[in-house]
Amino acid sequence: MQTVNLSTVSEFALVGISDAPEVRFLLFVLFLIIYLATVAGNITILVAISTDTRLHNAMYFFLGNLSLLDVLCSTITVPKMLEALLLEDEVISFTGCMLQLFFLIDVVGTEIFLLAVMAYDRYVAICHPLQYMNIVNMKLCAHLAIGTWVVGFFNSLLHTSLIFTLLFCDSNEVDQYYCDIPPMLALSCSPTYSRELVILTVAGVLGSSAFVVTLISYIYILLAILYMKSSESRRKAFSTCGSHLTVVCLFYGTTICTYVRPSSTYLPNQDRIVSMLYGILTPLLNPIIYSLRNKEVKCALRRVISQI
Repeated sequence: MQTVNLSTVSEFALVGISDAPEVRFLLFVLFLIIYLATVAGNITILVAISTDTRLHNAMYFFLGNLSLLDVLCSTITVPKMLEALLLEDEVISFTGCMLQLFFLIDVVGTEIFLLAVMAYDRYVAICHPLQYMNIVNMKLCAHLAIGTWVVGFFNSLLHTSLIFTLLFCDSNEVDQYYCDIPPMLALSCSPTYSRELVILTVAGVLGSSAFVVTLISYIYILLAILYMKSSESRRKAFSTCGSHLTVVCLFYGTTICTYVRPSSTYLPNQDRIVSMLYGILTPLLNPIIYSLRNKEVKCALRRVISQI
């Protein structure tokens, strides 16, 4: 059976951050610095984890996966935004838009599940420290990491197929600086209710499942910390999970505001700011948060930087 692309749009025009020439160049410089710092910071984390044998354990294995996702998240959207700011080329092909949305949802979904896995890892480390090495072994870590990437892939495949089987005929202007689900739904000239219902249901079930795992893990962690007699033990426990909890709050808050709501509530200017928080600032802040609050990571980073 032959599949026919019913869309009459062959390319899309992305709405940039600003139309003022003097502002565009300043924004280009600013976002270029942020992007380079994000890539450099996360790659340095990856190199430190891979080269330092003291970091070859479950927590840093998952942190390495998080750093890789942060590099990919920025690379999917920021280079096209920089091109639009510098060259005023805001056009993206239909296929390019589809691929951008697919990889973005893939990375965002995978990161949500990975943060839940990292919360479970911290729960076992703090609540069952004597059994930690037996429970969270490297075989389990590999299975959990692969599982997050696989679930993220199929989740993105479903969402992308639902979006790009819609009709785009009245306009090709995407009210965002990259292709994303809310602006694509708002742009379509097809009825979107059934697709929105599926998207919200799938995102709600998967997202809430990851959130519940994270929430329950931290409830048990908090109770375990409160029952610790030594203040030094409580300080170490807070230090161990504080970085991850900060990242969870940043990422979950912004992604929920973006995806878990109907397209009728889509506000372009507000959504553009929120998307920058999880797409640009969070990947930049993650390596800073982990390196500032973790002595082992700081020592490994110093060795890597000194070798460079």
